[in-house]
Amino acid sequence: MNHGAGGELMQEFLSKHITSHFPKMNADVPLDSMDDSAVVDDVVFTIDGHTVKPLFFPGGDIGKISVAGTVNDISVMGATPIALGCSVIMEEGLDIDVVDKVMDSMGRTAEGCGVPIATGDTKVVEAGAVDQMVMSTSAIGKRSQYLDSNLAKAAEYRKVDNRWCTDSNVRPGDAIIVSGYVGDHGVALLSFREGYGFESEVQSDVAPLNKMIAEGLKVGGIVAMKDPTRGGLANTLNEWCSKSHIGMEIEYSSIPLRDGVVNACDLLGIDPLSIGNEGKAVMGVVPEMADEVVKALRRTPEGKDAAIIGYATEGVERVILRTEVGGRRILEAPAGDPVPRIC
Repeated sequence: MNHGAGGELMQEFLSKHITSHFPKMNADVPLDSMDDSAVVDDVVFTIDGHTVKPLFFPGGDIGKISVAGTVNDISVMGATPIALGCSVIMEEGLDIDVVDKVMDSMGRTAEGCGVPIATGDTKVVEAGAVDQMVMSTSAIGKRSQYLDSNLAKAAEYRKVDNRWCTDSNVRPGDAIIVSGYVGDHGVALLSFREGYGFESEVQSDVAPLNKMIAEGLKVGGIVAMKDPTRGGLANTLNEWCSKSHIGMEIEYSSIPLRDGVVNACDLLGIDPLSIGNEGKAVMGVVPEMADEVVKALRRTPEGKDAAIIGYATEGVERVILRTEVGGRRILEAPAGDPVPRIC
């Protein structure tokens, strides 16, 4: 299961057994960069599979998460998503009311974020071949009208090496911003699935972020973005360190964490920073513009709890976490997300 859980084991599996078999491509952001989307001739493209269990959970469902997650993968590159594709595989015998409920949720989410579902495919397989329903969504996007001015603003303060907001674009001194509370999605889904009861105070954060991200780009100075899904914040920060060849100093007390998430993770013995999210973005921003970007994010419903949590540093490609008692520890990249089947 960890080979598909977003951490180091998945990265190793992909590089050795998946992408190694594919021909190299000449592109702005190719497959082997392992960013959230590829960029070919200024067309941004992504695809995402969804195996969430159960199909319905506090705060969302497989329909909502399929639209939001795919829209977010396009948006964090600095692109505007313009259309979605959807492939649905359903188990024979699945209740038609379930199908209608999921598709209605997809439609409402797509309408709300302004990204239409333009194409798709539907298959039915024999009972037991899949667990009720699995879904794959793809999307295309175009360069955001705000991206050039955003990167130009960053270039006023330091050299910017990439035309897109890629994982390799963070440099020492850049501020690290998270758009809100982390860990909500994984805890809500796990609690609901296993009957722990924490979902009464913690609900999934699943949401499309394209409108929030556009507000940040309007201000300018954003050089990297990522949605911290499988493997959570810990995996995202470690990926940036590795790909950008930087270190990070992160203040634990600055990371937005709900008491319910912390209490649930303490009880279950898991790290809230390694749990997947479905409605958050992490941003690398030139320090001179960080406060203005935070203010812009906080003016949106999805970014109202945005915060600066630390800064990129010179030196060892590690994430150093400053604890609440003044100590320092290394925040390791997780082997995989501790909560399976969350997206």
